[in-house]
Amino acid sequence: MGKKPKKLKKPKKKCCVTKPRCTRCPLRMLAEGRLPAGYGVKHRKLVTV
Repeated sequence: MGKKPKKLKKPKKKCCVTKPRCTRCPLRMLAEGRLPAGYGVKHRKLVTV
């Protein structure tokens, strides 16, 4: 039996500005390069590009 592929979590709509940042934070996902294609971050909010 093989392992199931890991389901990608969608980013939050808005950054909650907590320290340490949560794993679904759009700012963190952008910095790590994990933000889905077609999305960007502007003023700590998730926007479509």
